[in-house]
Amino acid sequence: MAASVFDSALFARLFPTGDAGRLFSDGAAVRAMLLAEGALAKAQGAQGIIPELSAAAIQRASLEIAIDPGAIAKATGENGVSVPGLVAAFRTEMNAPEHAQFVHWGATSQDIIDTGLMLRLRQLLMLCEADLRIIIATLAAQAEAHADTPMAGRTYNQHATPTSWGAVVADWGHALCDLVDALPALRASSLFVSLSGAAGTSAALGPDAADTRKALAEGLGLNDPKRSWHVDRGPILRIADWLVQVSEVLARMGATLSALTATEVGEVHLGASGASSTMPQKQNPVGPSVLHALGHQATGLRATLAPATRHMHQRDGAAWFTEWMVLPQLCLGTASALQHAKTITASLAPDTAQMRANVDGGLGLIHAEALSFALATTMARPKAQAATKALCQRAQESGKALESLARAAHPNLPDQLFDTAQNMGDAPSEARAFAVRARSL
Repeated sequence: MAASVFDSALFARLFPTGDAGRLFSDGAAVRAMLLAEGALAKAQGAQGIIPELSAAAIQRASLEIAIDPGAIAKATGENGVSVPGLVAAFRTEMNAPEHAQFVHWGATSQDIIDTGLMLRLRQLLMLCEADLRIIIATLAAQAEAHADTPMAGRTYNQHATPTSWGAVVADWGHALCDLVDALPALRASSLFVSLSGAAGTSAALGPDAADTRKALAEGLGLNDPKRSWHVDRGPILRIADWLVQVSEVLARMGATLSALTATEVGEVHLGASGASSTMPQKQNPVGPSVLHALGHQATGLRATLAPATRHMHQRDGAAWFTEWMVLPQLCLGTASALQHAKTITASLAPDTAQMRANVDGGLGLIHAEALSFALATTMARPKAQAATKALCQRAQESGKALESLARAAHPNLPDQLFDTAQNMGDAPSEARAFAVRARSL
């Protein structure tokens, strides 16, 4: 198999990345770095740092010239960084040495690499936000339609108390809404231009280096950090953390859906499901399983990314290389999870009859909590709990419903005590609250 499932022709449909896949190719990286070089020249030309005519030529060339990544692979291997080879190839392709000499004026490789990366991460966040909004809208429709649809709430994979399908969906949706709400602050705090020179001091950029950095930021639509962040990888980690949170919410959704689609539970159907090569009866929850697996991957990648913050002195090769190996996989994993989540949420079909049957089955033990609180109105709470536990044990041993045993022992219990609709608490209102929030997002 391929080294990465995201670059595999065999697994392309199992781990699709959508438009985000094009952002993390060698060609996209080179294109983004050339845009950074062109914008830098334009800013410096406007300031009179380099001739305006040369600046215009460089910027135009940065939009027109294509550099083959393979052609600079040898230089990248020798230098440990791609920019020296890229700049050399770019100057050659410009075929105008009088202008080309001003390419990359005063900048360092990291300025160009990090700025190019931020251009691609900006696009990634835009794509993620668009996907999230689609998923949230789909979940909101489910939540509103099924706010009062009863189902068994489960803790430790066992029946706990009644909830509603709308509330279960709303739980996922609220978490995704939180992540959309967090994006403006994330963009402001993290999508930084980089321009600080060789050791982060801007020495070769001249006395107006801060103005150049500001102009570069404005030209590219990125934020001016007003400082060097060469070895402060906080901006990268903040974006990575947001991506991991998206993956983890979707992984949690996938894990729950895998359980709910199991034959023994049968409360949710996902439309087209995976077939087995030998067992005709099987319909495997492929999509939810992918979400769960991508969540595992995101957790591991985030842990591996942590050492990338540990730059020694003013730049560290090992830390930087670690970031290059890990961050693209994390970005593509989140993009893939979002592609699957869109498909899954669009095909979610709750089996409301089976949900109700599962609530009503189990001898009514799902109402044990409600019974214990009802008994607590006439006896001490510990005694009420003990009495309820004893009744549950009798129900399990005798096969008789908890309600019949409880009413025989306590004739004055409220009529609606074992009514599932009365025991869902705030589940319906929470489902509707999410639908309202989603519409206003």
